[in-house]
Amino acid sequence: MSLSSILTPVGVRGMQVLERDKFSRFVSVPVLNIPEEKLAKTTQIVRPYFLKLENFKPVQTTTGSKTKKLFINPEKVIKWSDMAEKDQIALQNNGINENTFSYEDIQLKYDNFKFDTIFKAVLPENEEIVSSFSQIGHIIHLNLREHLLDYRQLIGQVLLDKIKTCRTVVNKSNIIDNTYRNFKMEVIAGEEEFLVTVKENCCNFQFDFSKVYWNPRLCKEHERILDFLKPEDVLFDVFCGVGPFSIPAAKRKCHVFANDLNPDSFKWLEHNAEYNKVNMTYLHLYNLDGKDFILKIFKDYIIDLCKHEKKLKSGSKIHITMNLPALAVEFLKYFNGLIDAEISDKFNCEIYVYVYCFAVGDDPVKVSKEKLIENIGIDISHNITDVFNVRNVSPKKEMMRVTFRLTEDVLFNNNVKNDEPPVKKVCV
Repeated sequence: MSLSSILTPVGVRGMQVLERDKFSRFVSVPVLNIPEEKLAKTTQIVRPYFLKLENFKPVQTTTGSKTKKLFINPEKVIKWSDMAEKDQIALQNNGINENTFSYEDIQLKYDNFKFDTIFKAVLPENEEIVSSFSQIGHIIHLNLREHLLDYRQLIGQVLLDKIKTCRTVVNKSNIIDNTYRNFKMEVIAGEEEFLVTVKENCCNFQFDFSKVYWNPRLCKEHERILDFLKPEDVLFDVFCGVGPFSIPAAKRKCHVFANDLNPDSFKWLEHNAEYNKVNMTYLHLYNLDGKDFILKIFKDYIIDLCKHEKKLKSGSKIHITMNLPALAVEFLKYFNGLIDAEISDKFNCEIYVYVYCFAVGDDPVKVSKEKLIENIGIDISHNITDVFNVRNVSPKKEMMRVTFRLTEDVLFNNNVKNDEPPVKKVCV
């Protein structure tokens, strides 16, 4: 048996229904037997060699005596001389020598193994295993590849056993293929309970995970955008979901216009605003298509600014977040020629847009810029201030954020070609 397999389960490869007793076996491991009064000094020296397993104490008391047993990891040390020479000398200076070194059989059980060790022992060799997952409240969310689907009940049960805060394990399709950005999901272990509470950026969010979109891997990105916002700035959150940008921004006294088409997202957005005691003078909520939100709510706000019917505090900026990476760039065209050029001379504000997209290929920065320019319908390369890689989605697929200044040459562009037919007029 190789050293690498001494402390791993054997004989369980291909198991599809979890049988915990099959993980039990005895192994021989090195032990240092030391007097109790020498424990403190000896532990400092030996700690790097300790046998560290789940639900196992590397320091144990010998029954009926004042001797302590220090269990050593056999993958690091098999015999006394395997320890570093300086550690051997330090132990000898404390009266601990090769004569205190022995071996003892211990029983390894299912409870002693971490979930990743179990998956490596059970799941198909030379194939990708369960390397990562997301946890949203009490729910663990997996995207299992096809070769793991036959093992999904075992995978779910192991995660349920090993992660104390988990009560539900779901496998969800990686494809968001409907209007409201929620996944198809299958409960593979635990309770069918989807109502979760998540804490992020000093706010608590509650929602039904089966009906809305939430990705815990975007927590840091939410924080980055919030750091760009100052009190009295204005935020238009075009695809706001349950409010990870909007709620904390309003709490920081930004004037927020938050929109989502999904009625369930909108319901939880309203709930989270109340749950976090948001001052509603800073938060305005909409349940509209992103297009209508831009063509009506955002447009009217800019027109009101130009006509001085609304006032932006000196030094404040307008920010627009568009976090719908599969489709957001397709909504950029609605900014092009949005406002009548007759009032362009009264336009005097800074607008920054943060649009997210997926970029496939070897040069995600180039792909992202090309997508932006193609969809907005005008070359705004000079207005792009940042192209940021938010996260890796899959091999050669990145989630990117392009930041650009939305200027009057776009908003008041009279040369825009509208591909959509004009609204029919009523004949009187």
